[in-house]
Amino acid sequence: TDGVPSDSTLLRFLRARDFNVEKAREMLSQSLLWRKKHQVDKILSEYQMPQVVKDYFPGGWHHSDKDGRPLYLLRLGQMDVKGLLKAIGEEGLLQLTLHVCEEGLQLMEEATRSQGKPISTWSLLVDLEGLNMRHLWRPGIRALLRIIEIVEANYPETMGRVLIIRAPRVFPILWTLVSTFIDENTRSKFLFYGGNDYQASGGLVDYIPQDFVPDFLGGPCRTLVQEGGLVPKGLYMTEGDLEKEGCPLTEDSIYHSVSLGRGQVHEVLVSNNDPGSVITWDFDVMKQDVMFTVYRTRVPVPAQSPSEHRSAIEKSWKEGKDYFKVESPIICHDGESIQGSHVTSHVGTYILQWKFHCNHPLDLIDSFTAHKAQVMYYYEMLRSADYRGSMSSLQSGNSAFSALSVRSGTSSCPSR
Repeated sequence: TDGVPSDSTLLRFLRARDFNVEKAREMLSQSLLWRKKHQVDKILSEYQMPQVVKDYFPGGWHHSDKDGRPLYLLRLGQMDVKGLLKAIGEEGLLQLTLHVCEEGLQLMEEATRSQGKPISTWSLLVDLEGLNMRHLWRPGIRALLRIIEIVEANYPETMGRVLIIRAPRVFPILWTLVSTFIDENTRSKFLFYGGNDYQASGGLVDYIPQDFVPDFLGGPCRTLVQEGGLVPKGLYMTEGDLEKEGCPLTEDSIYHSVSLGRGQVHEVLVSNNDPGSVITWDFDVMKQDVMFTVYRTRVPVPAQSPSEHRSAIEKSWKEGKDYFKVESPIICHDGESIQGSHVTSHVGTYILQWKFHCNHPLDLIDSFTAHKAQVMYYYEMLRSADYRGSMSSLQSGNSAFSALSVRSGTSSCPSR
């Protein structure tokens, strides 16, 4: 263009500021300055997609939704956020996002011409199958929030609908972190589906033509979207290069690492005085097999030093009288990511317990050698008020999060 924003652009900025002309003009002039400074108009012609993005970024355009809007698929649960950030840096991820946003504007213009009616927004389908702790990595969340802010400021009112599907149980935590950065207008366009709810009535086929439902969601349509997967460490930028970016992606992390030898346990004691609060956990088993159980004790238990590796449950205690299993034990294998949550019903101490697990006697011989189990875990206590708040905000409007609300009392299966 010759520098004069199109009518559709003006309309989007006016909408974003509720038709307050002064505010819309301010927002638009800021955005035009930003575009000039970062040469955004050249992105479509000059952006070179890095090979690591071609190979490992699980997103791409895919036909259109039922309203004729261009549809973008993002398999966020399959995306190695940390690996991609370490391979292309925050700047690289921003460039990739802006390229997608610019393609969106172009596709909307093409759709407007080909359909003979104004198409002023595009739709986003986010598949969260596989979402786990790696996605809660703090620098990753920080980068995501910065990118959301930039997109919100410069591409207002371009999102027609956001379908979030196969949302796992930890999703409300992530949503609570991210949603405050998303404009309220945009937030109202989000629809949420837990588990396989997207297949039911009111699901995907209400929004996407049956013929275009992607193959990885059981539909007939082949997609060109990559599977994602872990980015090999050999493709990471050097720490020096990452620091030059001005945002060292250090390992400041919200999860803890623990090693367990034979017969050892690691426990997290959570004291609860707010029945109805929710304990959520999310852990990766890095080595060996581990048994995970959640207990509740009748009397409050004093905190212990984590280095002890022995259980806070006294030998003399009786199950069903002094302590209770509130989540059945699950055996978690090397390489698995497990997420779950428990809605508390009592005041007292809850215990998350990880225990080295031996399959058969031969393992015992092995475990005398250096074989230790290793777990990286993260847990959080959501106050009953917050949990209900985050859940009801998810269920407000026309969002469907039924799988979450109905089954939240039970533990989720380990996601393989």
